[in-house]
Amino acid sequence: MGIFVNRTLNLKKIKAIGFDMDYTIVRYNTIEFEKFTHEETIKKLIKDRRYPSEIAQFKFDFDRVIQGLIIDKKRGNLLKVSRFGKVKSSYHGLTPLDFKLQQELYGSGVIDLSDPHFQSLDTNFSVSHGVLYSQLVEYKKNHPGLPDFESMADEVKEVIDICHSDGTLKNEVRKNISRFIIQDEEVVTLLERYKRYGKKLLVITNSDFNYTKLLLDHTINPFLKEHQSWEDLFEITITLAMKPRFFTIKSHFLEIDSKTGLMKNAVGKITKGIYQGGFAGQLQKDLELRGDEILYLGDHIYGDVVSIKKTFNWRTALVLDPLAEEIKAIKKSAPIQEKINAKMLEKEILENKLNDLDLKKNEFNIEVSKEEINKLFMEIDQINTEISESLDEHKKYFNPYWGEMMRAGLEESRFADQVEKYACIYMTKVADLINYSPRTYFRPLRRVLPHEL
Repeated sequence: MGIFVNRTLNLKKIKAIGFDMDYTIVRYNTIEFEKFTHEETIKKLIKDRRYPSEIAQFKFDFDRVIQGLIIDKKRGNLLKVSRFGKVKSSYHGLTPLDFKLQQELYGSGVIDLSDPHFQSLDTNFSVSHGVLYSQLVEYKKNHPGLPDFESMADEVKEVIDICHSDGTLKNEVRKNISRFIIQDEEVVTLLERYKRYGKKLLVITNSDFNYTKLLLDHTINPFLKEHQSWEDLFEITITLAMKPRFFTIKSHFLEIDSKTGLMKNAVGKITKGIYQGGFAGQLQKDLELRGDEILYLGDHIYGDVVSIKKTFNWRTALVLDPLAEEIKAIKKSAPIQEKINAKMLEKEILENKLNDLDLKKNEFNIEVSKEEINKLFMEIDQINTEISESLDEHKKYFNPYWGEMMRAGLEESRFADQVEKYACIYMTKVADLINYSPRTYFRPLRRVLPHEL
């Protein structure tokens, strides 16, 4: 895959490149990991939160959730929203909301994520969350003893967070690392190339040191040709960074001894080594770099990208693993999309003719033929039928429940809008950069405005 450019980015001027770890320099088998998360969360809900044992029968359906959806915790709905905050499709549990009801609930409003009743699902780690919540809402329809929709949404999130923090998930990854983690030799080749070009390489991850070491030992060390280990490759590694707080709240760094895992307060300038916590402002100061000389790559639109843009002037890159399948689907469905575009143009020409006849009749008192009007309406109805059939065919190439991740009808999705606003460049995986020189000047295509068409 290529690199997709929203804003100019001259890699030649970048002196330090920071990476998130999970789903960035370390790739996951998302389906396997989210399936296991789904199963373990259900076990904890039954054991610790007294949910009915019947929910253990829930089957994980990966397609039920795509990145960028929003949970309406008050109503128990899952929403897909356009860049303008308008709801374009929705489910209550596993059942699609009737369009009329959707309009009654959301038609006149705009979804505002600052409202605590809304919760975004913006990462690969969100899939199990959205799937399980939808299943619980569906189950509640016939089992009213479950908590209210908002309590369920909060509890699912809390229990998933516990699974991440108490070792439930990480211990399983440790035991079956090849099941969950994908080794990618090209990533290591790319990192060593950047190092040869004089770039300082950083890791800034929310994972703890032991888990970070486990994953980097597995994915980086086996493929190194010019370094002894990932500790030599990366100038600074920051664990338990607590992003987005790392970019917004001043906090002290703890220095980690990689051999023992013991920590001590980091005194003075942050130099080469491994740390826990800290603050991006101090890191940038100690690197003696301007914000626009640092590029950071991550997979979380809010934790890794938006927060940087709102606090520091670091350049940003977003890694979107699900985009790979969407691009393939776009290419395969291109002939159908071209057919739809052609039919829409035909329809527009006919509608313009109708508008001209309407003006003649009502503005200029010119007699018009009813037969001609009826003929135009019939032709438009026929085209509408053909467009509808083509749209049904087009949808088959994308997610069966939500369609395209980056579009909501004719408009960009809210998620695509965030990517465009805050990511200088984006890609399907870090290794996509391997086809570009570390001195590449990325330039966006000239955007065409409606009046320029």
